[in-house]
Amino acid sequence: MASFFINRPIVAMVISILMTIIGIVTYFRLPVAQFPDIVPPEIQIKTTYTGADALTVEQSVATPIEQQMSGVDNMNYMQSVNGNDGTLKLTVNFEVGTDVNEDQILSQMRSNQASSQLPQDVNKFGVTVQKSTSSPLIMFALFSPNGTYDNVFLANYANINLNDEFTRVKGIASVTVFGAGQYAMRIWVKPDQLAKLGVTIPEILNAVQTQNSVNPAGTIGGEPIPKGQEFTYA
Repeated sequence: MASFFINRPIVAMVISILMTIIGIVTYFRLPVAQFPDIVPPEIQIKTTYTGADALTVEQSVATPIEQQMSGVDNMNYMQSVNGNDGTLKLTVNFEVGTDVNEDQILSQMRSNQASSQLPQDVNKFGVTVQKSTSSPLIMFALFSPNGTYDNVFLANYANINLNDEFTRVKGIASVTVFGAGQYAMRIWVKPDQLAKLGVTIPEILNAVQTQNSVNPAGTIGGEPIPKGQEFTYA
């Protein structure tokens, strides 16, 4: 092959010129992006089964959702983390270059198909499907200079004043508050007293949920109103 081009230098020059021209033309036609898609998009599915341990969450919540998610278009793999506090976090990884919004819609449809197989408490709590990344983009720290406020107060402040503001920023999929949980009420019961009174745990839960409801008061003097009515009380 080398002797062929040595004996025919004109052919070698023509091929070199053609390769140079093709390279120049191709250079100006190459797609250029400031932020190219080099990270596979991920969709995260979250829910909570109150009072369940990790094994129960895996058997009754994670397994039905994973069975429905199997075979979704453009999926690479999925990984679930089940906690002893009843939480489930299922991460679905898709191929590079796919539309993350389309991936979210497909994941939402598949998770809805598993809703009939999930426990009633899980359906009441809800299953969240959102875009996610494997690592956080940026982290902020809140602190009280004089120690006036504890970590629960700061976490509650972040949830009320910062969470929604950051979520509205274009390009941000989700915001997570670390360090402390939100304000809540914990109720301890005495099993022996419940047995004497004949009261069960579901009855206590129903009583708390009933008292925790907000009932609308309605209006007085609302439309349709007779002539001469000037005020409406709400």
